[in-house]
Amino acid sequence: MSETSYMEQELCSQPETWRQAARIGAAAGPLPKAGQRVAVVGCGTSWFMAQSYAALREAAGQGVTDPFAASEAFLGGDRGYDVVVAITRSGTTTEVLRVLDAVKGRIPTVTILGAPETPAVALSDETVTLPFADEKSVVQTRFATTALTLLRAHLGEDISRAVTDAEEALAAPMEKEWVDAEQFSFLGSGWTFGLANEAALKMREASQSWTESYPAMEYRHGPIAIAAPGRVTWLFGQAPDGLEADVVRTGARFVHHARDPLADLVLVQRVALERARARGLDPDNPRSLTRSVMLETPAAS
Repeated sequence: MSETSYMEQELCSQPETWRQAARIGAAAGPLPKAGQRVAVVGCGTSWFMAQSYAALREAAGQGVTDPFAASEAFLGGDRGYDVVVAITRSGTTTEVLRVLDAVKGRIPTVTILGAPETPAVALSDETVTLPFADEKSVVQTRFATTALTLLRAHLGEDISRAVTDAEEALAAPMEKEWVDAEQFSFLGSGWTFGLANEAALKMREASQSWTESYPAMEYRHGPIAIAAPGRVTWLFGQAPDGLEADVVRTGARFVHHARDPLADLVLVQRVALERARARGLDPDNPRSLTRSVMLETPAAS
């Protein structure tokens, strides 16, 4: 593995890619309008970004927004969706292409892409391309967070603090306890639950770490039994009353930062990278994974 991996280069570029995405998101474009009923689909990391966007859009009062893993999307006419938003870095993921093909001519679609000139373009009614956030590493970092930043800006959020916090997260000290920890549990609520799911996935992909993720309030309903010395419970967003004390009593390390939760995900990406290096793993080419899962591709109509 090279000393500087693609993953490192890409995750360090996020403040700039977020700025570019915010400008695109704030401008008039094809993304859903307030009041529309929206389904958001993706696979893996993109599904978790869909979860975060759906929670943010509904919290902003902009309309019903349902996130689906593309393989499990329920998009029948009785649900009344006005638009389907697909998130896909590669534009070649089979399950996403199947959804786009299945709803073509029935529900308008908007696809957020990292790689233009891919099969998803022909199957989509509209596209928003983010080629500056595309990646060479198999492990996604900047495309996912940049797509979510685009959507946050489209919802009217000012993401300047998130950018500043991401720059701070890139410079924050890397704690040895995080690199050496036996296990991580990531928690979130509302839009940050998607980030918790993504943080756990990053650790599994890059460093083959034992990680779990839960809604913050659900953690005490069983999962906290796994907390112990040498393990970490990492919370994104607001802390439920008493949670920190409950975790500390187990001997586990409780981690919670005041920075924008998406910026805190950048720090977790760095932890995943350092854990991979400590274990002699190549984070750009994780075991059993490829950049895109392609089973079969529907023909463009």
